[in-house]
Amino acid sequence: MSDPSDRPMRADARANEDKLLAAAALAFARDGAAATLKQIAKDAGVGIATLYRRFPTREQLVDATYRYETARLAGRTTDLLGELPADRALRAWMSEVLDYLAAKHGMADTLQTLLRSDEGLSSQTRELLTGAVEEFRLAGIAQGVIREDVPAPDILMALAGVTLVTGAAHQRPQAERLLDLLMDGLTRARC
Repeated sequence: MSDPSDRPMRADARANEDKLLAAAALAFARDGAAATLKQIAKDAGVGIATLYRRFPTREQLVDATYRYETARLAGRTTDLLGELPADRALRAWMSEVLDYLAAKHGMADTLQTLLRSDEGLSSQTRELLTGAVEEFRLAGIAQGVIREDVPAPDILMALAGVTLVTGAAHQRPQAERLLDLLMDGLTRARC
């Protein structure tokens, strides 16, 4: 997302980048590895030259899309907590994680290479998402709707487990049921 030249981006350039990254996330979720850069540019409403000027390689686009989607997902806490009680906000966020992972799955091959070459990227992602879960958890504890005894990293690992075993698109209904089960465990008092 940051400009390699370290110069501030013009507002129109930032808007184009945001459109490209949002279109890329949708294309990777929809088309997987078959997503074309030409179609991504078209979906974003910009020319292919604009895409290549900002992201000269597919790898750079995948990297930026992954970072963009992770930050977007982590940043959803404020909006969701403003709209819903903490337990329902966390559950809604978990469904958004499933959408996020669909885009991530579409970038899998390139993303695995990026994650192997940039050790900090994986830990940065984990920190952002754990921080988001912690916000929901603390709000839920304050509202009396989420158990105090389950730390945010454990919640994130349980969520990762659900997504690991139900990652295919046709498994979405099962994934939603498992998320309901996870939330049931997070909202019930300890016996």
